[in-house]
Amino acid sequence: MDNLFKKDALRYHSQGRAGKIEVKPTKPHATQRDLSLAYSPGVAEPCLEIEKNPETVYTYTSKSNLVAVISNGTAVLGLGDIGPLAGKPVMEGKGLLFKIYADLDVFDIEVDTKDVDKFIETVKMIAPTFGGINLEDIKAPECFEIERRLKDELSIPVMHDDQHGTAMISSAGLLNALEIIDKKIEDVRVVVNGAGAAAVSCCRLYKRLGVRAENVVMCDSKGVIRADRKNLTTEKKEFATELDLHTLEDACIGADMILGLSVADVISPEMLLSMNANPIVFALANPNPEIDYNLAIETRSDLIMATGRSDYPNQINNVLGFPYIFRGALDVRATDINEEMKVAAVKAIAELAKEPVPEEVNVAFSDGNLTFGKDYLVPKPTDPRLLETIAPAVAKAAIESGVAQRTIRNWSAYVENLRKRLGIGDPLLRKLKANAKKNPKRILLSDADNYKMLKAAEIVKNENIAIPVLLGEKAIIEEIIEENSLELDGVEIVDPRDPHIKALSEEFAKDFYLRKQRQGVDLKKARQMMRSRNFFAPSMVRAGLADGMLSGLERTYPETIRPAMKIIGRKEDKSLVMGLYILLTKDGPVFLADTTVNKNPSTEQLIEITLQTAKMVKDFNIEPHIALLSYSNFGSNDGFGPDKMKQVAEYLHKNHPELIVDGEIQANFAINNDLLSERFPFSKLVGKPVNTMIFPNLSSGNIAYKMLQSMGDIKVVGPILNGLKKPVHILQLGSSVEEIVDMIIVAVNDAIKLNK
Repeated sequence: MDNLFKKDALRYHSQGRAGKIEVKPTKPHATQRDLSLAYSPGVAEPCLEIEKNPETVYTYTSKSNLVAVISNGTAVLGLGDIGPLAGKPVMEGKGLLFKIYADLDVFDIEVDTKDVDKFIETVKMIAPTFGGINLEDIKAPECFEIERRLKDELSIPVMHDDQHGTAMISSAGLLNALEIIDKKIEDVRVVVNGAGAAAVSCCRLYKRLGVRAENVVMCDSKGVIRADRKNLTTEKKEFATELDLHTLEDACIGADMILGLSVADVISPEMLLSMNANPIVFALANPNPEIDYNLAIETRSDLIMATGRSDYPNQINNVLGFPYIFRGALDVRATDINEEMKVAAVKAIAELAKEPVPEEVNVAFSDGNLTFGKDYLVPKPTDPRLLETIAPAVAKAAIESGVAQRTIRNWSAYVENLRKRLGIGDPLLRKLKANAKKNPKRILLSDADNYKMLKAAEIVKNENIAIPVLLGEKAIIEEIIEENSLELDGVEIVDPRDPHIKALSEEFAKDFYLRKQRQGVDLKKARQMMRSRNFFAPSMVRAGLADGMLSGLERTYPETIRPAMKIIGRKEDKSLVMGLYILLTKDGPVFLADTTVNKNPSTEQLIEITLQTAKMVKDFNIEPHIALLSYSNFGSNDGFGPDKMKQVAEYLHKNHPELIVDGEIQANFAINNDLLSERFPFSKLVGKPVNTMIFPNLSSGNIAYKMLQSMGDIKVVGPILNGLKKPVHILQLGSSVEEIVDMIIVAVNDAIKLNK
């Protein structure tokens, strides 16, 4: 890890509210009555119901959606025995993954004991709180006994993810690799380097899937685990071999697969060359695998390779499993996560890799189209279909194997409910970021003599999102960089005081004068304008010296956008420039327009704004469901505003019948589809939750997005300008570093689209 990443990791965990997770109320709590219902005396009623029927705890409390991530910190990631306090950030991180991938709530529990009995007793005593227990980062061999006893003694799902997560994902990869090379699982010889919790669990699951016990050779730091070795643990005895093999090198001769769960660089090219044809190597040591990926594929062209890293094909990543396995288990109130459920998860993961890959995943991970094959064995972690594929498979297996206490009868409704649990807002931003990293563009950052702009430049440079170009006084910029230890070596600084830049400014002034001399601009005035960054920056973009620009961090929106519009100009096919905000909500992105440019648009302009917005939403691979907002519902009130929106709707219904758009409509009906269908069942938006809102004027749009941004737990991206010939975006005054980075990502994507 580079120094910047280390600093940012510490800053990420410490800035603002410390840590990564929090608890939020799910019920109203504003009034005295709300509080009386939430606590005394109202809380007595569910307590009494649960006392009469303990199963109703799932009805009246959060137990059905609550997982405990429990550790004693004895085997934390690649850090070893660092203790429960030092392990807490990892447990919080696991909680974050449970939430974002499966909408499961988590309490992380760090237990300060290495005593197996005390640990088990602690977990048993707190178990009534939870719907499931995820054991995490507990060293072997204690983890085996802890999991076994807790599974026997508790009636809720318990799983040690370090064991079974790797086992399930690598099993899915193994099944698909064998299919590709046309080998039968019962015939393959498997060498496992590493004898910890994950290795033992992998071997057990491989055996259940068909690998023969006599075909498994396990190695530890002393070499091959042989039956004649003394003082073997119970788990090592299970996989001890009687074959005349002593070293990892011996074991690799004639092997079909090597599974590495050990340390970096212990597998040599010679070992690969001694394996059978079409060898499979899963080198899962992190951060560096047992053999370098590039070295391995250069050594054997017939090799199928997987690692634990995201920068190589076939990442074996536990996040493909645990969120969805617990989701399925809790949704049927399973009393266990049994072998049938694990196998169901394995097969679901394996089968999903054979399906056509969503474009958003292609954009994020590939220059072309990902297809099932030796470089694509398992799905990518951001595949939006994982939840709706794995959770139902696990739930069905729980029902069929008899450990479920609840049956799902309408599976299509269940799948739809899973889809609704997680919006696609964050995946949208991830997609844009991944697309930018594949083709970073030169983005000019005006106001660069500002720490926040420079910090954003550092981030996008370090992550290869964009090539930042800094506009400002060089001495000030370099002073800020030095004072804050920013890593911006080699970044281009454009200083208006530099003689070369002054000459460039003169060229821009002459060009602007020639284009605008019949519109009241003389050469002297043009020269004065170019002394302002607001005119000089868009001139650089117009001249092709940058692919896009950001400005406005320290200046008002009007004084920044007007020069950009004069210099860059509108696209020939656009009658206006408009601004759009994206609200990233749990239920997916919501697009608001026009919120920044057109003060009181006419009917014709509102039609153009709606059509431009619809095109932008479609460019994000989202079908727009458009509400034309007003204070009236379908003629309930007269007035200039409602009449405009009504005319817009009539025009679009007639001339663009393919668009899902309706109005005029009040915001509460647009947001609440049930209310809309009850009162206005004829609307084209019934059954089509609104994701795009068009405002009748700038005042209403501006007020709405600023209120939502300030009051709601909503991430806002914008304002995004549309209609200019080149990518130009004007920041809100005082934007945060994160907001600047988001807008750089948008600018890069705009530039990529423009080039296409």
